[in-house]
Amino acid sequence: MGNEDITLAPNATGADRIDTVSDESLRIWAERLDASPEQIREAVAKVGDRASDVELHLKGSRSTTNDDRVEAAQ
Repeated sequence: MGNEDITLAPNATGADRIDTVSDESLRIWAERLDASPEQIREAVAKVGDRASDVELHLKGSRSTTNDDRVEAAQ
């Protein structure tokens, strides 16, 4: 994540927290994390509202294993 300023909803608890109530916050985080707002909501429901945890969760759900790649090549 970059150093640019981010506007969060008034009830957000900090710059590293994702406020799923605010459509604007969801839109911004969705752009930053290359995900849909719904994916952000689902990730927050699973791992909490810390942006770093959500980012790791989203990256993990997109990754493939070596077995996946071998099967796809066959």
